[in-house]
Amino acid sequence: MPTWIDACATDDIEEEDLIRFDHDGRTFAIYRSPEDEYFCTDGLCTHEQVHLEDGLVIEHTIECPKHNGRFDYRSGEALRSPACVNLGTYPVKTEGGRVFIEV
Repeated sequence: MPTWIDACATDDIEEEDLIRFDHDGRTFAIYRSPEDEYFCTDGLCTHEQVHLEDGLVIEHTIECPKHNGRFDYRSGEALRSPACVNLGTYPVKTEGGRVFIEV
């Protein structure tokens, strides 16, 4: 059975930005797209486990702040080396001005 976790308010995330969300010993990144949609990935880069929270978000990509690896946050796909392993992604829903992720 899916477990939906209340992660943040929709207003907590600026358009084309992300926030870090820690839950049960894990780190997630929650994004708000230019189309006002929300997405969730693992919060650590797959290259050297660097937190993505300080990364640069442009359109639908997140760039790791350490070595500039890039990912498509909608699919988790690694787009530029040194990142070559995709990020895990998680379902997201919004209700009543809140963002929920399924873990």
